[in-house]
Amino acid sequence: MEYTTLGGSGTKVSRIGIGTNTFGGDADWHLSAKAAQEVVDTAIDHGINFFDTANAYNAGESERVLGEALDGYDRDRQVIATKVYFQMDDEDPNSGGLSRKAIEQELANSLDRLGTDAIDLYQIHRWDDETPIEETLRTLDDAVRRGDVRHVGASSMWAHQFAEACHAAERGGREPFVTMQNHYNLAYREEEREMVPLCEKRDVGLIPWSPLARGYLTRPHDELEATVRGETDRYLHERLTTYAANGGREINERVAELAAEKGVKMAQIALAWLLHQDAVDAPIVGARKPEYVVDAVEALDLDLSDSDLDWLAEPYEPVPVEGHS
Repeated sequence: MEYTTLGGSGTKVSRIGIGTNTFGGDADWHLSAKAAQEVVDTAIDHGINFFDTANAYNAGESERVLGEALDGYDRDRQVIATKVYFQMDDEDPNSGGLSRKAIEQELANSLDRLGTDAIDLYQIHRWDDETPIEETLRTLDDAVRRGDVRHVGASSMWAHQFAEACHAAERGGREPFVTMQNHYNLAYREEEREMVPLCEKRDVGLIPWSPLARGYLTRPHDELEATVRGETDRYLHERLTTYAANGGREINERVAELAAEKGVKMAQIALAWLLHQDAVDAPIVGARKPEYVVDAVEALDLDLSDSDLDWLAEPYEPVPVEGHS
């Protein structure tokens, strides 16, 4: 396993992170506690120490299942990330957003579900138009000073919003953002226009979500519908119009062609491309099976030439922005 730091911090994480949006849900492509345990066990056996979740994933069940799966391991050896923003209780307007009340009560709930004393990376899941960013930053800073949180990060938003947050934190002497978890993969590269350069300038590490385009880059386009996720994941169908547009189909075909040439899997080619991007620390891989974890780890050994990287990316054309809401 290779390790890197979370942005400009000194905390070291594996170059592959495990995403747990599939843990604890009731969709056909979600994982039971037993299946999630197998994924976690395989990840740790292969040197992965970075696990990402969110309070909103499956109404908190993802955090609970992840916490139970890590319970038998040395907590100090693991790096746990979670998020806050989306409303958790339809009858409680303060169970979502980034106000002091929302963050403090949801942080307490996340700590309880995860069964841990501190969260290593606490991320604002989206931008909150209704709460002054200074209030959010003060609350996050207080959480770090109390020892409930070790680092703070952010997830998908417009670059001008993240720039405002970073500047406000710097101006107020608040805890800085060390990571940006954004929507970024070979079939969706709109982040390269503003967010990636901003993060590089500020030494903020990228930990992209959906690095395999929700499975679009793991098999030929026409075969995707035959998978369990292809049949049942409505979010995948919504994003296919973006991933397959404006050169996306040709990118899919080129990933398949290069994978066949090198004798590896499409997912490994797509991951290797992302791992070769200088701004990327650790893609968050939502592996549903232990063998997918192994595939992701093996992608670290896949060396793509500059011509390979350029050839894979060449068909890409602009698409509508996805993932900020």
